[in-house]
Amino acid sequence: MEQTKVNAQAEIKMITPKQRIQHITKWIKSYARSAKIDTLVVGISGGIDSSVVSALCAETGLKTIVVQMPIRQHRKLDNRSSMQATWLLERYQATVTHMSMDLTPVYSAFEKKTALFCDVENASQVELAFANSRARLRMMALYQIAQSHNGLVVGTGNKVEDFGVGFFTKYGDGGVDISPIGNCLKSQVWDMGRALGLEQEIIDAAPTDGLWPDGRNDEDQLGMTYPELERAMSLDFLKRAQAVDSDMPGSAKLSAKDRANVKRYQEIRARNMHKMLPIPVCRF
Repeated sequence: MEQTKVNAQAEIKMITPKQRIQHITKWIKSYARSAKIDTLVVGISGGIDSSVVSALCAETGLKTIVVQMPIRQHRKLDNRSSMQATWLLERYQATVTHMSMDLTPVYSAFEKKTALFCDVENASQVELAFANSRARLRMMALYQIAQSHNGLVVGTGNKVEDFGVGFFTKYGDGGVDISPIGNCLKSQVWDMGRALGLEQEIIDAAPTDGLWPDGRNDEDQLGMTYPELERAMSLDFLKRAQAVDSDMPGSAKLSAKDRANVKRYQEIRARNMHKMLPIPVCRF
């Protein structure tokens, strides 16, 4: 088991950010061609994930539409979205198209109509439901654009969010056709952003889902940093394999901090597991 772990770590180290970029770009292009698709459509939020994915799509040489969709957006986030769009247009003028649509009026009409049917005594859940509705409205806009251009909606979720803690909106930002960075840790996404030469402000910005008018970030919502999440994700795997915190010979003991973070990670994962599993089907 220990040798397998060493080999896996060596394999990870062999893949440089530039090699990862080349591999993903080739994969996107290959998939699009096999599906007879002309266009790649990406929603850009000004965050590192969507910025990297939009750049990877542009790198394919295929027609790429990047869509800015503010809904009561915090000014800093909207500014970073514009910054990424400008960065793309300066480098990929021949293939990148930037679209910007303020979905606030559409969302406000939806909110006004549906608020009448919400449980007013459960204010926190009503607030969360409306935040998720903002993500779903953006998903609808992306698919409207993609289908009209014979395109694919390209996902921007990373491995930690999509397959670790389930930090995405079901049928919102989780509603995509392909997931090019779904097997990349957040740290690897940051590395690719640096290798691509993205704006430093985007690389340095605190990650956020962009669903809250107050600009709260991912760490505020999750209660853990991404380095802590990645470590907890790895330790949780090793724990289930009895390589740590078990009675097996050679099993390492976790520190109190690691144990607490693994527990927190497991709690978040358990709460969101329904997003990461296939829809339950009643079978006969």
